[in-house]
Amino acid sequence: METESTSGSEPSTSGAVSVEGLTKEYDDVVAVSDLNLSIKPGELLVLLGPSGCGKTTTLRTIAGLEHATEGAVHFDDEEVTRQAPQRRDVAMVFQSYALYPHKTVRGNLRFPLRKVGISEEVATERIEEITELLEMDEHLETRPAQLSGGQRQRVAVGRALVRQPHLLCMDEPLSNLDAKLRVETRAELRQLQQRLDITTLYVTHDQEEAMSIADRIAVMNDGHIEQIGTPEDIYEHPTNEFVASFIGDPPMNMLDPDNVTKVGIDIPAGSLEVPATVGVRPEHIYPATADGEPSTEEQIGVERWSNPVSFNVELIEPVGRAYELLLSRDAFTLTARLRTLPEGVHEGESTSFVLDRDRLMCFDSTGKVIDT
Repeated sequence: METESTSGSEPSTSGAVSVEGLTKEYDDVVAVSDLNLSIKPGELLVLLGPSGCGKTTTLRTIAGLEHATEGAVHFDDEEVTRQAPQRRDVAMVFQSYALYPHKTVRGNLRFPLRKVGISEEVATERIEEITELLEMDEHLETRPAQLSGGQRQRVAVGRALVRQPHLLCMDEPLSNLDAKLRVETRAELRQLQQRLDITTLYVTHDQEEAMSIADRIAVMNDGHIEQIGTPEDIYEHPTNEFVASFIGDPPMNMLDPDNVTKVGIDIPAGSLEVPATVGVRPEHIYPATADGEPSTEEQIGVERWSNPVSFNVELIEPVGRAYELLLSRDAFTLTARLRTLPEGVHEGESTSFVLDRDRLMCFDSTGKVIDT
């Protein structure tokens, strides 16, 4: 489905979106609860979270495809909470391309412009501009069945962009593409969004996708937002245990107090309470030399590390430009990620490892991060 614009021939002069106290209920199920969100003009904001967390419901409610149970939605200074979707000047791109099979690329792009009230000359100019940006200008007279999956997705995106909407909403738009094409297409989408300076709300469960394209990420869980920030902030400074463990591949290692003792970690100075959990990312674990110092080049910049602890190397898995190691000690496991594999580290053998103590994260019993 694609909503139609009534804004005329000129693009929106702003593009800000704000959501206040948004709640969406289905009978006894609360899908979204008291959600607050703002999107800056021209920003690409990603709603990221596991399946069922409410991210698609949030997008659909902002677009007007679902009615809010409570709360308000504003586009710039205008409240649109009760407006029909066709009056909100929103364009949608879904994971299914939803192209008209009997129409050419030109026909699919022309269709959403018929109700906008622009001249045929302006419509033609927009179509040619968009297809050139999408590198689809040589396929204007081609029907969807003759296009590849990536090309069909470009047409679906172009059909949304050609209207120059106030807000572009994208719900898992790349999920039907293979892995290589997803990487290529998301880079193209990001470049196009930046060139057109169009406010975009993007839904995905793929953290790598979110980290690569977003200006900011809103991490959702159980119908509410856990944290909003730049990809770097979300990764480096998570506000709670959920965000810390959800963001990162492989996920952050979480250690309870008993395992903290097994690994020989002293709680970082400055902690005002004893943490219920200590987290360490796989890339902050290093093989150690006999004198207890990191043995790889990856320790550059590391000023403090934990005492060396012997682990059995259960598995070494090459993953492109890195190696992931599964380490075990007394039925406790850690995952380490190394850019290079030092000599002497072998599967099935014991090796000493140290942790970067300055990069540890501590969480209290509620899961909230403890400043250290």
